[in-house]
Amino acid sequence: MYKSQHGRADRLIQEKVHDPYMDREKWPENTTCKVCGLVFMDGRWTWPKEETIPLALVADIPKAVCPACQRTKDDFPAGTIEIRGKFWRQHREEIMNLIRNEEEAEKKEHPLERIMKKEEHGDSFFIATTGIHIARRIGEALRRAYQGNLDMRYGDAEKSIRIVWTRD
Repeated sequence: MYKSQHGRADRLIQEKVHDPYMDREKWPENTTCKVCGLVFMDGRWTWPKEETIPLALVADIPKAVCPACQRTKDDFPAGTIEIRGKFWRQHREEIMNLIRNEEEAEKKEHPLERIMKKEEHGDSFFIATTGIHIARRIGEALRRAYQGNLDMRYGDAEKSIRIVWTRD
């Protein structure tokens, strides 16, 4: 039987990245988000340093909308978290504080990871996030702090995540 030297041809096919919010090219240095004030420096979006003049106020600085603000404007979350059960109602304030603290910690290190919106429906609470990492971080923090069931499901080649945390 003849063996090919080239291996399987289907391994050569590289799937394109289908994340419309991923930057395709580099922004000019010091580009400032006109919505939230993030600054594109050294190849990434960062929070401006406090001691500098707000770059959004300088006329000749390029302005754009960062990927997190664009995702929020389009109402297209990368992560969704659903919190269910009676435990949620009984410990609402504690859980909200935990979520707020996790968001602040994540935003300091990764400014594009944010909570887009929060909604309550009966015994459920829904959170939409701009990134998968903050959603996962919140889900894992809930499980560490309060146990319960945590279900995480990735979709879209791991560009989105759906998390459901329940405890009765």
